[in-house]
Amino acid sequence: MATKVDGKYSELISLSQSQLGWHKARIKFFVMFITALCKLQTVCFSQLAQGFEGKAEVGSNLRRIQRFFAGFAVDNIVIAKLIFSLLPHKPPYRLCLDRTNWKFGGVDINILMLSIAYEGVAIPLLWELLPKRGNSNCKERKRLLESYIGLFGPATIGSFLADREFIGDEWFGELISKEAPFYIRVRGNMWVDVPGGGRKKAFWLFNSLKLNQAYYCPKIVYLGKHLVYLSGVKTVGRGNALEFVIIASFKPGHGALGEYKHRWQIETMFRAMKSSGFNIEATHLSDLGRVTKLVALVAVAFTWAYKAGIYRHEKVKPIKVKRHGRRAYSFFKYGLEFIAQALLNPFKTKDLKICIKILSCT
Repeated sequence: MATKVDGKYSELISLSQSQLGWHKARIKFFVMFITALCKLQTVCFSQLAQGFEGKAEVGSNLRRIQRFFAGFAVDNIVIAKLIFSLLPHKPPYRLCLDRTNWKFGGVDINILMLSIAYEGVAIPLLWELLPKRGNSNCKERKRLLESYIGLFGPATIGSFLADREFIGDEWFGELISKEAPFYIRVRGNMWVDVPGGGRKKAFWLFNSLKLNQAYYCPKIVYLGKHLVYLSGVKTVGRGNALEFVIIASFKPGHGALGEYKHRWQIETMFRAMKSSGFNIEATHLSDLGRVTKLVALVAVAFTWAYKAGIYRHEKVKPIKVKRHGRRAYSFFKYGLEFIAQALLNPFKTKDLKICIKILSCT
């Protein structure tokens, strides 16, 4: 028998069922969970259970949540396809690879994430929970890159951005073999071989620059076993220490430094998923399989909020721009507020319909 909840969220239920292919009871749970996430902005199960709509008691909702995370298999590829269908812009895309981690008790939660940068924040797309502390290896990175290419094709990659953590001969060879147009920061003390110029540390190519002056090296160089182009700028880092930002790129050109600057958007995404959004670090889950499921549901809610923020900015009320030129809100935060008000306020029925249409692509 249909319920009021079924009617209220019928479009979301229909979309989710067509995209995910789950049993209808699982689909209803999925919809209730992501709407509760947006209302309460927490991953605490006991609080989310209070945000589920319907006649069921809070205790019943809590047991339902626990059963889902304990026993139901979530295919991240299916989730990635759903998120990809919701992207607010067309390819080619800026892909960002980065890692976030925290510790719960004696367990390290270490997430390797591939996302798409757009308008100030990145959208989570593919991820892997690493069963260890510290950096990822080439095999783990390769799995994410190959998954993306297998799902969406190499032609959708406009650029591939990553920080100094994501370097190494094997990894650069992998990116070059895939013809991924990468822009990756390298350490200044790495050795490079300049054809006709000898072997030297990378920062020496930029040492004569004035402060904040950028330079593109017109000659291709060997970084380990592979030929790359280098661009760099001399700047001041933490503690007023002199620092070089050096970018290795697959393609020649003067835009490498500007392209690399978009990498910070994945850090904004991690911050939104943590302290300024869903507080994902507060989860008491320690099983990596269950954390992976949680990331999947949070990623869908995150994408919904982001798209709602764009809609609200363009169609309802533009986000104020502060004196320094930045927006007062990110699209994500602006949209999350919009969705929460629509879900919680019975007088916001029009906004709720709009939010549902945003996620259902109708």
